[in-house]
This record gives sequence, C-alpha cells and structure tokens, in this order.
Amino acid sequence: MDSFSYLSNADSAYIDSLYQSYKEDPQSVDFGWQKFFEGFDFGQQAADGSNTENVSVNSTPDHVLKEINVLNMINGYRTRGHLFTKTNPVRERRKYYPGKGIETFGFTDADLDTVFNAGVEVGLGPAKLRDIYQLLEDTYCQSIGVEYRYMRNPIKFKWFEERMESSRNLPNFDTDKKKRILQKLNQAVVFESFLGTKFLGQKRFSLEGAESLIPALDSVIEKGADLGIQEFVIGMAHRGRLNVLANIMGKTYKDIFSEFDGKYNKDLPFGGDVKYHMGFSTDVETSNNNKVHLSLCPNPSHLETVGAIVEGLSRSKMDMKYGSDYKKIAPILIHGDASVAGQGLVYEVLQMAKLDAYKTGGTIHLVINNQVGFTTNFKDARSSTYCTDIAKVTLSPVFHVNGDDPEAVVYAINMAMEYRQRFHNDVFIDILCYRRYGHNESDEPRFTQPLLYKTIEKHPNPREIYLEKLKVSGAVDANLAKQMDKEFRDLLQERLNESKEDEGAPINPVFSGAWTEVRFSKEEDFASSPDTSVDKDTFLKIASKITDLPTDKKFLSKVDRLFKERKKMVEETQVFDWAMGELMAYGSLVNEGNRVRISGQDVERGTFSHRHAVVKVEDSEEEYTPLTQVSEKQAPFEIYNSHLSEYGVLGFEYGYAMANPYALTIWEAQFGDFFNGAQIIIDQYISSAETKWQRANGLVMLLPHGYEGQGPEHSSARVERFLELCAEYNMSVVNCTTPAQFFHVLRRQLKREIRKPLVVFTPKSLLRFPKCVSPLEDFTNSKFQEVIDDATAKAKEVKRVLICTGKIFYDLQEEKEKLNSKDIAVVRLEQMYPTPFAQLDKIREKYSNAEFVWVQEEPENMGAWPFISRVFRKSKFDFDVISRKPSSSPATGFAKLHLAEQAAIVAKAFEIKNTEQVKEVVKKASTAKTAKVD
Repeated sequence: MDSFSYLSNADSAYIDSLYQSYKEDPQSVDFGWQKFFEGFDFGQQAADGSNTENVSVNSTPDHVLKEINVLNMINGYRTRGHLFTKTNPVRERRKYYPGKGIETFGFTDADLDTVFNAGVEVGLGPAKLRDIYQLLEDTYCQSIGVEYRYMRNPIKFKWFEERMESSRNLPNFDTDKKKRILQKLNQAVVFESFLGTKFLGQKRFSLEGAESLIPALDSVIEKGADLGIQEFVIGMAHRGRLNVLANIMGKTYKDIFSEFDGKYNKDLPFGGDVKYHMGFSTDVETSNNNKVHLSLCPNPSHLETVGAIVEGLSRSKMDMKYGSDYKKIAPILIHGDASVAGQGLVYEVLQMAKLDAYKTGGTIHLVINNQVGFTTNFKDARSSTYCTDIAKVTLSPVFHVNGDDPEAVVYAINMAMEYRQRFHNDVFIDILCYRRYGHNESDEPRFTQPLLYKTIEKHPNPREIYLEKLKVSGAVDANLAKQMDKEFRDLLQERLNESKEDEGAPINPVFSGAWTEVRFSKEEDFASSPDTSVDKDTFLKIASKITDLPTDKKFLSKVDRLFKERKKMVEETQVFDWAMGELMAYGSLVNEGNRVRISGQDVERGTFSHRHAVVKVEDSEEEYTPLTQVSEKQAPFEIYNSHLSEYGVLGFEYGYAMANPYALTIWEAQFGDFFNGAQIIIDQYISSAETKWQRANGLVMLLPHGYEGQGPEHSSARVERFLELCAEYNMSVVNCTTPAQFFHVLRRQLKREIRKPLVVFTPKSLLRFPKCVSPLEDFTNSKFQEVIDDATAKAKEVKRVLICTGKIFYDLQEEKEKLNSKDIAVVRLEQMYPTPFAQLDKIREKYSNAEFVWVQEEPENMGAWPFISRVFRKSKFDFDVISRKPSSSPATGFAKLHLAEQAAIVAKAFEIKNTEQVKEVVKKASTAKTAKVD
C-alpha cells in the first residue's frame, strides 16, 4: 500500500477487531469506520443473492483489505477531490501531494476490473474499480470542486453525496434552460462591450472575465422563487455592479447611460454618488410566473461593508414582512476573492450567521474570484489555500467552479439554493475566473501581472466558449447567437440615443413601501421638538408593569432589591433615575405599537449594570424580560447581547433600521470609544447615506461618555469626531443631562415625520448620581429641550454664563450652590447638532450684560469646542473656552491628576482666584469618591 494512504500498512487483525466491535454496536467505532463497514455489509448481502445482477465478488482476506481501500478512495475524493479540479480557466493549479491516482490508495492497473462491494457507497452497487474511480473523477474533479466534509453533520454529508454522485455533478439542462443561460451570458458580454465602446476610458469596473455571474444570479432567483423565496437582498462591491443592475435588477439601460453622461437633476438637494455605488430595488417575474422582489444595497468603496448592511436589512424585512420565516427571504452577498479573504468584517458577519440576534436563515455567498486584488497577486493576498477558507468558521460548504463553464456555475448555485432552503445555513460559490482589464478600465494590469495577462489576452470569453460547446452538441446554431447579439446591441443603441435627449438624471422614488409616510427634512423641523409626553395614568401603568417580577420565580437578591427600588419610584417618590427613564421610553413605544430592538455588548444587563432589561432566575438561568409584559397588544421588545463586534453589529443594525422606519433600532457601545472599530459605518452610511444615496435612517447609537478618572480609554466617546461630520441636518447629536431628556429624545425618533440617525452620549457615573433624576411631570407634561436654561438665575444679576453639555453640568451646578453664586448662570446645550441657534439667541438676549464661556471636561482640541468655536465664529457669541489643555490622549491615567484637572476647570469657571480657595476645591476633589465604571 502507498505510504500516504489513509490505512497505511493497516493490520488485518486490527481491522477485524474493529469490524467485530461494529457488529456488536455500530456507535462504538468512529463515524468513518461505520460508513466503511455499512457499505461492506451491504455489498456482502448483494453478493449473497440480493443483487439481481449476480456479480461475483471475491471475499479473500486480501480482497477485504482492498474493499476498505476502495472506501478509503471514496472518502479521499469526497474530502480532497476539490484540490484536483479543472476549475481555473487561466492558471495552472498548484500541485498537491499525495495525488488522486489509484496507486495513492494501494491499487494497480491490475485491480481496475476487479468488482468491489464498496461501489454500494456511491450508488453503483458492486462495481468494477474503474467504474467507481470514474464516477469519483466525474463528480469531484471536473468543473466543480466541493468542500463539505468538515461540516461534521452526517445528514448534510448524505444530502450532498446523494445529489452530487447520482448526477456526477454534470449538469443535464434541457434546451430551453441552455438557451436562457446563453441569453443571459450574451447580455453580460455585449453590455460590457457596448459600454467599453461608447464610453471609452470611463470607469465601469467591468465584469469581463466573470460574465457567468449573470446567468448564475438569474438562475438562483429562479430556483429560489420555485422554493418559496419572495425576496432577495443583494450586496456587492463595484465589479460587475452595472451589469447586475441592468441585466438582473432591470434598471433601464437608458438610466445607466444617463449616469455615464454625468447628468444630474437640479430639483434634488443631494450630492449623489458614482454610478457603481448606487442601490436599486425592483419586482421581477420568473419564467414560472413567480413574483420576486429584488433589492441591491448601495455601498461605498469599503468593499465588504455592505455585507453587514444586507444581513440587517434582510433580518428586518424578515421580521416585519414575513413573520420571521427564513424561507421567504434570502440575502445574497457577492464578494471579490481578495476582499473575502482580507477584510475582517467578513469574519464578523459570518459569526452572526447562527446567533439568535442576527441570523437570517442562511446567506448565498458568491465570490468573483479574479485571482487578483487591485494589482496584488493572489499569492500575496492570503495565507489560506482558498480565498473562501473563512467559510470553515461556520462549517459552510463551498463550491469551487470554473467560470468558463456557465452550466456548472448554474448547477452549483442551484444546489446551493436548495441547501440553503433545506438547512438554513450559509453556502459559498467560488467562481474562478479572471479580470479582462485592470482594477478599472484605465489601469494597466501588465505592470504587475505580465504573464497572466498574456494568457488572458488570448483567452476567449465565456460566451464564446459556451456557444462553441452548444454548437458541437447541437443545442443551438450559430445564427441564433448572432441574432441575440444583434438584437441586444440594437436595443442598447436605441436606449443610448434616448438618454442623450434627456436633460437631467432620472428621479427615483425614495420613500415608498414601508417608508411611504416618511419625508425628507426641512429646516423648520429642527426649530423645536414635537410633543413626546405620555399620559400620566398610562405612564404609571407601564411603569408598574415593568417593575413587577413573577412571584413564583426566585431571582438574585440584588435583582429583587433593584426592582423594589424601582417599584418605590413608581408608587411612592414618583422620581425616576436614568435606567427607569430609559426603560419607560421603550415601554411606552412598544405600548404604542412600535417595535424596539437593541443590541450591543452586554446590553441586556448594561455595561454598568444599570439597565437589567433581562433578568435571570437564580437556579435555572431562565430569562425574564419585563418589557415584553407591557400589554397583550404591544409590539415586540427585543434586546440582544452581541458578540464582540462593533463594525459588523453596527452595520447590521443600520441595515435593520433601513428597512423599518417604525422600529426604534439601537446599537450601544460597551464604552463610547468602542465605536472606533466601526468608524467606516459611521463615515460611509450614518453620516452621508442620505446625501449620497437618498436613504434616510433612524438608527440610534448610545455611546457612554464622561470623565471619571478611569484613564484615557473609555473616558471619551470622541464627541468631536461626530460633530465634524455634521452638516445638512444629516443627524442629531445629543448629550442629555436628565432621565426625562433621554426619554423624550428616544421617543422623538419615531414621533416625527422624518428619520435621522441619533447619536447619544450617555452617562456612566450619572447613572447612579442622586441628583440625576426626573420627576413624573417631566415625562408626562414636557418634551425634549434642546437648550435648558438656568431656572435659578436672575438675568440682571448674571455677569457670566457658563454653557456646557453633559456630565460637567453637575460639577458646575454643585459649585454654584456651594458658593451661592448669583452672578453666574449655568446653561445646558442638550443638543449639539442640529445646533439650536434660535434658542441660544434668546439666551444671549436674556443675559445681554454677561460674558459667555464654553465649559467642557474634554481637552481643548476635543469634545464639542472645535465645533462650537467654528459654528459660532461669526455670531454674537464671543465665546471663550474653559477645558483641559490640548492633548494627544483623551485623558490622564492618574486618578488624582484627573481630579485636580477637573477641579481646576470648575475653579476657573467660577473665577476662583484666591489660592486657599483653589486648594480647598482641589483637596475636596481629590478626596471625593469616584464611581468605578471601567
């Protein structure tokens, strides 16, 4: 036997002992041996008379060992056959050792006509070795290679093996199906050729070399619709996007040509984006008369970012439209080989696939494997064997398919769709192809890939290869192909002529479907906030419900005590802390029929153990969620602890909010600065999507922020970064100082006719600060206040107005009370953007004899000051600033230094010049207890 065979130099006595154990108890041996012996027994029965072909089978001890070697060969092909496929159209495959010849498994040519019972395992019954070997070669080593044996689930193994080995992975399409494949391939090829001719030199990120993607997408939509799919949500990068928009999504050729001409519509107040970033949605009808809705998400140049958006959008639609039925909607993600291997977001999104908070019933992943990333050779782009090796993380099967064989691509994607509908898992189709041109059409790929592009230059396109194959088989004649080509080119030319006659770009409907009642914002929408109060009786009824715990369950003593304190707020004091203000916002919204969804790290309890929206029974860890008990007709309340991901989860929640404007969708960072890991989502979607893609969104981000002396990490949620992105009323940025303010700003998200992302800098130490509370009337007879004046100040006596935001208000207020200061007013700017200029002007007029100072605890080059100094530089406000000195780090790591800095800010704000007084302030600060929040 070959030294590399699975059963190298196996001892017959050992195998016999395993076989005896198997006969007594099949579960006593490994699964692989179970399958070996199962096939052997079945073959023996056939040889004893049950096989109608009456094939004579040798049963000598040597033959028994060879039977096992045949089973080993079958297992070897199933496991490693994908390494030896004919899937690369323009490169030689790397060599792998050992190989796949019969000698690898201990056979010689003399064994080829020997009959083996092991043929039963592949559906042949007792069969000659040459027939078994040929079936394995056909199934596992032609245009399709399949990785599935790492999945650990024998039911899935069997599912794949029955389908693949019975057909040998060789497509057997009828003539109509072949003509449809040719038609879609023709559209893909001619469309690219037409664009290249008519718009010479313009970027289009051509699909050329990977045109089989178009018949693949066409087929997966057809197959999916037949299997019950009513909607597909698609995400992809640039390459081939225009082709997909035109030949799959049905965006008119005329509109695409208008975009190439750079036309814009003067009636739209948007900046727009390049054509290969745009999204689109449409309804299509399949050949079997099934109606399917298709959505292609807009996405930026950050390639894989759209994957998280697609998953969130799909889950939202699943929940909203399809009763969470995975069989009705499916995500499709189209990757590049370099990005699927190199971008960390792919891993973050894949880890969501089976989590209750994020699962979407399985995603179809299509990889356009150009074998080059920008200009980087695949050998420099990854360490793994395949670009799709990340699929193994979630035990997702992978099909590697030759892009020059469109029938194989269609066959593979159809099987992938069946698998997804059957098992609701992700599945990958790796289309090995090439890129006809450089990264874009003005790029020269020969600079970095001279040999590869010599091959590509001479290589026929997939349509030419497929047409020749069809002509040889007699499925079509050359005239049909020529006719298809001419008719399609004529159509494109006609649409191009029409586009040149239009003056402006087309106006696509923006607010439709679930968004029909939503509109774009106007300047007057931000003058003040709408009424978000809740009737007193309703408020107290909800508050009572969410502070009840079942009496028949035993909870932790700390939980019992917490809920008793909350019940006391409802029934006695009617003064509510931050947690109750927040929970009441959620309770009132679900009571009014609005879904609330929150996710993030440790959000159920809350990072600072304040929320406790979900509590667990002490002895069983059974979960109880009070906010699901508000009323019988309430909307769902969902709160999920996320995996340790920011980029992926924030993208998912943005996608979720994109589909449903009437759900309050929230992502909370464990600490405010954790959003850094998701900065791309903020830059490319949250702050700019409305301007670029005319897509509104009401996502809420909760970012804990505040200087408590816990070091540079987690002190700052980087207020300055968000404010520098603010323009054109693109989002709201607030730093609330009371529970009622937080209550109202959350409710405001769904009580306006507009939707804007909301960034909330939430407190840490204030969560339990005795003065950070709100009375009942602030919830039932009020609304969100963008500016809160100093109620204790008398305007004529005030000489200095301190304007601040967030936690430092309480430091300033405490000092004012201590000094009994009459000449200083402390005003809170609760909403930094959109900046309430009119309300601040009234403050300016009220305190006309006073100087105005901006006070913040952040360094001067951070926090709100850079924004405030810019937007007020030409106003009546002659602001000075009191803050920490400019710094490269958000905060000091020394607690006593922090307290001294904080005390110095307060002292300067109140112009405490007396040395002894300053020392007293600093001494008091240095001995004060600080909340342990980190």
